[in-house]
Amino acid sequence: MKTQLLIGTMLAAFLALSGCKRAETPTETQHDVAEAQQDANKQVAEASSDAAEKRADAMDESPEKNADMQAKADYEVAVAKAEGEHDVAIQKCEAMTGQARDNCKKKADAELDAAKETAKAQRDMAKGQQ
Repeated sequence: MKTQLLIGTMLAAFLALSGCKRAETPTETQHDVAEAQQDANKQVAEASSDAAEKRADAMDESPEKNADMQAKADYEVAVAKAEGEHDVAIQKCEAMTGQARDNCKKKADAELDAAKETAKAQRDMAKGQQ
């Protein structure tokens, strides 16, 4: 009896783990990519709206603070865009399996990190040009 329970548990665990590495169907991937794109567009729109408010508020500040506030606003929009693109890329990776999926996700992560570093450098450069 215990042997059957143990075998059943092991089989269930194997099936659960193997399901994690299966590729999504093209339809599933397409749906998930479209959903991620919508979410990304929404996040960028919200970040752009917030940035516009910050830019308007910055007009009442000293030139140095104005430049700082605008640089931060631009940074936040760039990061929102990069994160949205990352989410879309990760969803596209789900159509793959094994090492190809892992490589795809690593590439998406590296692109996100690079985009954030670029945004940070641009923010810091804009703040330095006061």
